[in-house]
Amino acid sequence: MDLMEIFTLVTGVIYVILEIRQKNFMWVVGIATSLAAMWVFFNQGLYASFGLNTYYLVTSFVGLWHWRRDKKELSSSQNETIHLNRLTWKTVAVSVIVMLAAVPGLSALMGQMAALGLKENPMSYLDASVAVLSAVATWWLVKSYLAQWWLWIVADTMSILLCAMQGMWWMAALYVAYFAGAVVGLMYWKKHGVLIQDSNGI
Repeated sequence: MDLMEIFTLVTGVIYVILEIRQKNFMWVVGIATSLAAMWVFFNQGLYASFGLNTYYLVTSFVGLWHWRRDKKELSSSQNETIHLNRLTWKTVAVSVIVMLAAVPGLSALMGQMAALGLKENPMSYLDASVAVLSAVATWWLVKSYLAQWWLWIVADTMSILLCAMQGMWWMAALYVAYFAGAVVGLMYWKKHGVLIQDSNGI
């Protein structure tokens, strides 16, 4: 388990560095990180975090396609800049509704895991909150919204608490790195970002 956590830590740090620089290869690294994290969280009985990393695995393919498409909107002189899409009130409203509905629902669902013979989730509500907030933040990342970094700052703080309380110290270290990366990423994207037209809704 420790070796898998260390692998997740190393690939996760590489991932966040590439994320800050908005490099498409980030999504490829994300596939490896997600698979390793799925293993770790499932064996700890943190099923929402396991499901979240399954979601990360899928969105890695979607994100790779979106970012390649968005790069085409930039001129050749802007290739090293960060492409940003405008965050709308519709996106914010839908995201808030999803979070308010999904967190209690997911927490209640995980409360039934023991009845299925699976390891009981020791922190179902916090696990669910991290999973739902991170899922929304990931979609905002796919769409290149600057505000996604604020969601990651909150989600990473909650993840540090979740992992530390379970004695998952390598994973806690990973989320400390993610938190630092989110702060740096927010500043970097704000400084170097170029707004492009996004006509694909939320």
